[in-house]
Amino acid sequence: MLLFYSKKPFHTRYGGQRDESPSLLDTLYLILYTCYMNKPRIFSGIQPSGNLHLGNYLGAIKNWAKLQDEYDSIFCVVDLHAITVPQDPEALKKKTIEIAKIYLAAGIDPSKCSIFIQSHVSEHTELAWILNTITKIPEMERMTQFKDKSEKLDKSKISMGLFDYPVLMAADIILYDTNLVPVGKDQMQHIELTRDLASRFNNKFGETFILPKGYTTKESANIMGLDDPTKKMSKSAKSEYNYIALTDDEETVRRKIKKAVTDSGSEIVYSDEKPALKNLINIYSLLADKKPEEIEKEYAGKGYAEFKNGLADVTIAFLEPFQKKLKEYDDEKVLEILRAGAEKVRLLATAKMEEVKKKIGFVL
Repeated sequence: MLLFYSKKPFHTRYGGQRDESPSLLDTLYLILYTCYMNKPRIFSGIQPSGNLHLGNYLGAIKNWAKLQDEYDSIFCVVDLHAITVPQDPEALKKKTIEIAKIYLAAGIDPSKCSIFIQSHVSEHTELAWILNTITKIPEMERMTQFKDKSEKLDKSKISMGLFDYPVLMAADIILYDTNLVPVGKDQMQHIELTRDLASRFNNKFGETFILPKGYTTKESANIMGLDDPTKKMSKSAKSEYNYIALTDDEETVRRKIKKAVTDSGSEIVYSDEKPALKNLINIYSLLADKKPEEIEKEYAGKGYAEFKNGLADVTIAFLEPFQKKLKEYDDEKVLEILRAGAEKVRLLATAKMEEVKKKIGFVL
């Protein structure tokens, strides 16, 4: 990987005054980076809130690790999205570093990818404001994620940020000319909004943004809650029996899986008619790298108790080495990686924003 750039961001390099124009060295790095990374690009991120769980890993991070060799990969800790609901400042700082550690422990390689904190690159919010001016209120009112989240809150406590965050998500994605976005099934509506906004801008101001596509796998499209197969596994679930946290110990994992909801009957069958069991088989399949049909055969003639013991075994076999890696990263080392990642992507973001500003008629 070419690391031909200044360690100090160009916008703070001159006596602390912001300079929107990259230096010759920055421009050269951008050209070399673009030529070297002659691959399609992916972008994705996770909020630093709640307890990251198997659903986050299987539905997103595992896919990232697989795709990082094929794509120019940009992965973000989306702290700006996290503050759409109230956050404790100290807890937010701690969670932000923790999420980055989880990325690294899960196999996201900073020598292959750019990993950074969203708020470290101000172009995200700058582009979001511009996209707001071409976004229609009815589009936002149709967003099912907002409806679901707002139902859990007192109306007087619902922020404009919560309503508007899909526009910030769109800005996150198209800022980097992203081709592919690894997401869960529940986020595909936001990808469609992103494509609509990119297309609308292009039609109004000329070709500027790539129209990205969402990426998910059949089994990981949505990992559902252990206590309710009709709702996805959630970081903010009221019951700890909804999810298996990536930091859960062996005893906790076995207890949660033992209490997991199952369907009527006793056969281990992968079927839409047995949504609770299908969800557990999906988790088993993704952790063990086995097809659901293989798991059906393995447990033919066996009951739920044996299957749950097997699921607990493969879950623990994944979590133990993962948690060992997690402890290897200290905060300062992780911050170095995050700051270096921000340096790399800031050049891409600044170049794109300069193009956007020219197109809409801003004086540069």
